[in-house]
Amino acid sequence: MEKKTGEAKSFHAVQKFMRIISLLALVAFLISKAVAADPAAEMASFSVFNNINVADLAKGEPKAAHGPAMGGHFISAQTCFVVAGVPARVSEALRQWNPARHSELKVLIHSDLPSSPSAANFSRLASAPDNGAVRSLVSATQKLSPDLQISKEEEKRFANLSGSTMAGPIAAAWADLLSARARAGRSSQPPYDHTGQNVRPSEELNALLRANDKIRGKFSGVLDGKGEGFWELLTADEQGVLTLGASFRRSGANGTFQAADALYYASGGYYAGLTLYQMWPVDVGGRPATLVWRGDFISSASVASLHGIERTASESVLMRDISKASTLFRRDTGAVR
Repeated sequence: MEKKTGEAKSFHAVQKFMRIISLLALVAFLISKAVAADPAAEMASFSVFNNINVADLAKGEPKAAHGPAMGGHFISAQTCFVVAGVPARVSEALRQWNPARHSELKVLIHSDLPSSPSAANFSRLASAPDNGAVRSLVSATQKLSPDLQISKEEEKRFANLSGSTMAGPIAAAWADLLSARARAGRSSQPPYDHTGQNVRPSEELNALLRANDKIRGKFSGVLDGKGEGFWELLTADEQGVLTLGASFRRSGANGTFQAADALYYASGGYYAGLTLYQMWPVDVGGRPATLVWRGDFISSASVASLHGIERTASESVLMRDISKASTLFRRDTGAVR
């Protein structure tokens, strides 16, 4: 009799435990569904933005904020904004958007690349503007400046180059270097080691994505594949910089989209950069729109020695530049009216 009573108690205890587990699972499921149904809540779950009112955001300018503290030679910033149209349309607009159309963004040339580019795909370098930023890059190339981010092998391309402008042999040497790096892709980049350092841009890029657990989980696999290549000539800290990048995008559940721009080579200024986008469909005044979260992550030797207010100031500059770009993209694509 005692044995049966003990078995009964054990059975009831198991039943109670299973009911609790089932209840917890149901609560977790309902919470996940509620977050999925509320883009602002989902954004809050992995970003620095809490209590965003989508309707109010649609009426104003993009919001910008410092990203979570990263330390070392990494800095980050985040923005969010609302743009007209569904995420599929907005993600395509992101892919096609040309920042060089806006002089205030200091992108002098932006050009797409085929899957296997040649030096001819960089022919626009020969007609680059003859301004102070470009002349600084020309000078750094001729002098093989220690700030130039190239490999020891690539250094040979620049031996005994002459010319005071980007046109001619200097443009040709850079076109050869950029096309070779573009064909190698982001995961097979030669190191920046012509000065004895051994910085590997692909490792820097991967470290940026791993730096924040929530964001890493949210965007897991977003950089899979080769992506769609592009190159730019831009101005950073008054210096001309040549960059290579790849764009990625993918659709998600309930009409959402994700996109990423991976800057896997830079001739100077920073080691690597990563921009991530999460897009949700929202309704604003009865019209289809998209809530966009953007996260920017930069790896740069110049910020490694910054602390306290200096690091905050550097991130503030990044926030300002990103806000400017987001505002112009929103204006070009269509603000919600």
